[in-house]
Amino acid sequence: MPPRARAGRVHLVGAGPGDPGLLTLRAAECLARADVVISDALVPEAILRSVRPGAEVIHPDRSGRLGQPAINSMMIKRARRGLRVVRLKGGDPSLFGRGGEEAEALARAGVPFEVVPGVTAALGAAATAGIPLTHRLHASSVTFATGHVGAGKPPAAADWEAMAHAGTLVVYMTIARLGSVVGGLLAAGRSAETPAALVRWATRPDQRVVTGTLGTIVHRARRADLRPPALLIAGEVVRLRPDIDWFGRRPLRGRTIVVTRARDQSASLTRLLEDAGARVLEAPAIAFRPPRSWAPVDRALARLDRYQILIFTSVNGVTRFFERLLERRIDVRELHGLSIVAIGPSTAAALEGRGLRVAAVPEEYRAEGIVSVLRTRTLRGMGVLIPRAEVARGLLTRELRRRGARVDVVSVYRHVPTR
Repeated sequence: MPPRARAGRVHLVGAGPGDPGLLTLRAAECLARADVVISDALVPEAILRSVRPGAEVIHPDRSGRLGQPAINSMMIKRARRGLRVVRLKGGDPSLFGRGGEEAEALARAGVPFEVVPGVTAALGAAATAGIPLTHRLHASSVTFATGHVGAGKPPAAADWEAMAHAGTLVVYMTIARLGSVVGGLLAAGRSAETPAALVRWATRPDQRVVTGTLGTIVHRARRADLRPPALLIAGEVVRLRPDIDWFGRRPLRGRTIVVTRARDQSASLTRLLEDAGARVLEAPAIAFRPPRSWAPVDRALARLDRYQILIFTSVNGVTRFFERLLERRIDVRELHGLSIVAIGPSTAAALEGRGLRVAAVPEEYRAEGIVSVLRTRTLRGMGVLIPRAEVARGLLTRELRRRGARVDVVSVYRHVPTR
C-alpha cells in the first residue's frame, strides 16, 4: 500500500512589530519548519533568517501587489500539495491584519490552520516610545482603531463618538488620512489639547516619534515629512513620554554601524549593538567554507592516539572540528586523555559546552599566550594537533616545534572573500 501523503497545514503567524527579538517562540518554530513562507512587505528581512534553508519565500507585495483572493488561493493550493505554509504578517494577524478573512477562506476550503498571535504594533510602539497605553492616574481603557475603513464603506462609517471618548486611542495606518482622522475626533468632541504622538517603524532602530497635541500633530507630521507606516497614540498617557522614554536614551541611538564579520559570526555582536540603540547593517567581508580537502583532518582523526595535546585557536575551529567528528561517526570519548588548550574564554566555552574539560586558557588571547601557558610543560616528543583555519600565523607551530613537539596542523575551514 503506498504511503499516505502528508496533510498540508497553514499557520497564520504574527511577526511582531519589527524587532526580531519580539518574535514569539512558537512563531520562530513555525518558520524553522515551514516549506513555504508568504510574507507581508512590512516584515523585516532579519526575521526571515529564521526560515529554514530551502524553504520557498514569497513576497506578494513585490509581485505586483497581489490582491487578497490571490493570496488566499496561494495558501490553499500549497497546503493541498501537502506543504507546511506560514502566512507571516506584521504585528498580530487578527488585529487589522486580515487574519480573520484568511482564516475564513481556509476554513471554507477545508484546509487545516493555526493562528499564532504576535506582539501587535500598538504594544510595540507604546513600549518603545515610552507611552504606557493605560495608567492608573490617566487612562483605564484603550481603544484600537484603523485609519482605513473596509471596502465600500464611507469615512463616516468610523465611530468617531466612541473613538473620541476613549481613554487612550491608538489609530493604525493613519498617516495617509491623518487630517481627516484628527478632524473626525475633534468634531466628535475630543479636545484639541489632547496629547498625541505618531510612531513610525515601531521597535526598530530607525523608529521615529513625533509628538504634539491633536491640534498640532498634523502640522508637525508634515514638517517632519513623516511617511507610512506609522500609528497615532492620543491621550493623557502621552504626557509621560519625556520621563520614561528608555528606548530613545540608549547610547548608540541614531548611529548606523556596519558589521563586516561573517554572517554566522555576527549575530551576537549585532544584537549587542542593536540593544544599545544602533541601526546595524550587516555587510560580511568574508565567509567560511570547508577546507579544500578533508584528507589531512581525517588522517589525524584516524590516529588520535598519537597526540597528547589538542589546541584550538578559535570558536570556528571548535565548531568545524566537531562537525567533522560527527560526520565521521567518531565518538567524542576518543578525545579522552588529550590535554586541551583553548586560546580564549569563548573558545573554552565552546569546548565545555560539548562536555570537554579545558586544561589551559592563556591570559593573552593569541598565539604568544598559548606558547606562554605551555612553557612549563615538557614538549619534546609530544604529539600536538592544531585544527584551525587554512591561513593563519605560523608562530605557534614554529615555537612548539622548536621545543621538540611533533605538531600536525590541519585545516578545518577557510576564509573566502564575499562578492
